Formats: sequence, structure tokens, C-alpha cells
Amino acid sequence: MKIIQADVVVIGGGPAGVNAAIAAGRGGAFTVLIEKYGFIGGMSTAALVYPWMTFHTVDGKQVIRGIAQEIVDRLQAAGASPGHQVDTVGFVKTITPYHPEHYKILAADMLKEAGVKLILHSFVDQVRMSADGRIQAVELTSKSGRLEVQGKVFVDTSGDADVAYLAGAPVRKGRDGDNQMQPMTMKFRMRGVNLERVKQYMLEHPEEFYAKTPWSELEQLPLTGVLGYYKHWKEANLPINRDQVLFFTGPEKDEVLVNTTRVQGLDGTDVEDLTEAEQLGRKQVMQVAAFMTEHLPGFEQASISQVGAQIGVRETRRIDGLYSLQAEDVISGRKFEDTIARSGYPIDIHDPSGKGVTAAWVKGDGAYDIPYRCLLPQKVTNLLMGGRCISTSHEALATTRLTPSCMATGQAAGTAAAMAVRDNVSPVDINVTELRNQLRQDGAIID
Repeated sequence: MKIIQADVVVIGGGPAGVNAAIAAGRGGAFTVLIEKYGFIGGMSTAALVYPWMTFHTVDGKQVIRGIAQEIVDRLQAAGASPGHQVDTVGFVKTITPYHPEHYKILAADMLKEAGVKLILHSFVDQVRMSADGRIQAVELTSKSGRLEVQGKVFVDTSGDADVAYLAGAPVRKGRDGDNQMQPMTMKFRMRGVNLERVKQYMLEHPEEFYAKTPWSELEQLPLTGVLGYYKHWKEANLPINRDQVLFFTGPEKDEVLVNTTRVQGLDGTDVEDLTEAEQLGRKQVMQVAAFMTEHLPGFEQASISQVGAQIGVRETRRIDGLYSLQAEDVISGRKFEDTIARSGYPIDIHDPSGKGVTAAWVKGDGAYDIPYRCLLPQKVTNLLMGGRCISTSHEALATTRLTPSCMATGQAAGTAAAMAVRDNVSPVDINVTELRNQLRQDGAIID
């Protein structure tokens, strides 16, 4: 078996993993990033999760910067993102469109600049442990056979807490009581959409759309997202347990990303459930697309241009870490002494079994803190978490799972991992004050 040795090993090349690996590499650690697909970006590319929501509070104060903002800046400079724009759905203040194909290339370039070794087409299926609760290596199934990647510190940004689970760390799944998880969504793009016609219809029929739509500004704003068509959706009576149509515009001028399918009651970590979800999701795509072209003003000439390489997964396993962020922490905007990231995204729970979405907005200054302890699992001493699988309740996960938040916790995890390697200590024993200072120096907002 081929052996690769590293200081920091990051598993999962989504937004959290990319930011973690860049941060660790810039921190002086020889870092390896492992990704199962032949490209990076995770849900942002494989599952077409778009746009990025949100870098700001509801009042427009930016609370996520660092490597995440650097990525946006570099995409914007390349003409691959317009930067932060007003959310015309009205759910949050801003959203950030981007071109996923450019993001794949830019992220790989930034990893290379940071000295990160990227291993694609490789899936972690075993974790080798020492007697004292440390991960010694992860084993990969790859196109070229078995690989072993040894490291000093490991960062699990798999989205599903795969490494933590295989290493024996306590994990949780779904909501308390029945362990049901938020539904999965197969996203797809359509071209040939007349967005001027869409906007005109919205202005003529505001009652059919989300009440928080910024109506007073809508005529002047570039259309970035639409939530509604309530009457059309209800009359269509499709076998999809949702109560409205949701789509976002771009990246092309006649293009939208549709986030309307809903696959409920299946487990994204069970291969048989996931197989069924993929098939159900693709059938729903065809149903929704046909409905939109036949019934929605502006979609008369539209057609499907892309469907996700995989179904989008909102929730699976998460660690039961040294601290579990709670809904009350989010809603109250609670402050923590060991904060390593902030977010202004509200709690946004897609009902595991019903039609609707439950939302709760952040009070105070509109942002909440994510403490370092949420990145630290129990029992495994040289493992950090980033992204969707950090330690939270089911309700708090409904905000920390959003991409900019995942980018921020990824950067924190990678920075902490590099510090732990440098100081030859476990992640739990690093100087958190120094970690926070380093994050500030690197542009992150933690206060």
C-alpha cells in the first residue's frame, strides 16, 4: 500500500475543506486534501448549491471575511462573480452568485499556492487509530488501489462526519425524538428564461410571492432570486411536499438555478437511501421543469441546462463535541470567549416531513458566534471539524450548514490544525487567544 505522510490531512474538498486546507498550508503545515470527486467544491459544485448565502447580517453588516471573501474577490476580478448582491427573495440581506466552473479552478489554484497536495478520486473508508485515541492514518480507496495518508492532525470536512464516525467519536443525527433530517434537494439549472418577464409578473402580482421581497426597490434591483408562484404551484398539485417555487438567477443572463425539489425521509449516509434519493430527485427535476415551462410567465422558452452531479444534502451526521451550539445561542446572538467564526444567516429548517420552512432570525446585532469547542469532537484527540458536521443541535445546524459559515469554520479548523502541528500539541490544547489573533490577522471576523 502506498503511504503519503503529511502534517495536516483534510478530508472533503467542499467549501469548508478548501478553506481549511488553504489556511493550514498558509500556516506552514504540509497539508493533504482528499476529495472523492474529480473536482473540488463539494455541494457548491457537485450539487449546484448556489448562490452563497450570506456574508452579512439582515442589516447589511459583513460578518464573514477571511479566505471566503478572498475567494469572492478573486472570482469577481475574473468576471466570475458580481460580488455580494441584494437578495430579491428578501430572506437575507445579500447573496453571492458565482460561476461554479471558475470556482473549481480558482480553488485548486489557491490550494496549489498554499502548497497543498490535492488527491482526487479518493474515498476515505478506514481510519487507523492508536491506543491513546489519536488518528494515525486514513485509508483510501482510489483508482490506483489502496492509499494510506498519515498525519499529525486531521480535519474532517466531509459534511457527513465520516472520519469522526469511523474514528469512534460520538455523533448525532437529525432532530431529537425521531432523528429525522432535513430533506435533500436535487438542484438544476434552466436556460432561456425571460427574467424581465419574471420581474414584471412579480411587480404585477406581489400577492403571489414572498412577503419579505424588497418590493419598494425591486424595479431598480437586478433580480437575484424569486420565492413564490404560490397560486401556480398549488394548482399544479405536484407530488412534491413543498408549498412554493424557489429559484436564483445566473450565472448567465437567461439562466436560473431551481431549488424546489424535495426528497424527505431518507438518510444521506445510508447508501441504499441515497441511491433512492438520487433517483427520486431526478424524477422530480423533470416534473418541476415541465411545470415551470408550461405554467410560469417567463419560462415559456426555458429548458434544463444542467442537473446536479449528486443530490444536495442538508443534514446528516454531526459530532457531539465539547460544546453543541443551540438554537437559543443563535437567536439571542450569544457571545463566546472562544469564538472563531460568526454568521448572520437565520435558522432555516426545511421540514423533515412537512411542506414548509421554519425560520428564526438572529437578535442583537444580527450575528451569532460559533465557539472553537464546536470544532472539537470527544474521544479523538487530534481531529478537528469544519463545515456542516460541527457540533450543533438540529436547529442550530439549520444556519451553520450554509456555505459562508462552512467556509469560516473551515478556515478556523485549518488554522488551528497548523498551530497544533507547529506547537506539537493536540487541538484542544492550543492557545485559543493566539488562534483568534491569527484569524483576525488573516481577515476573519470574530468580534
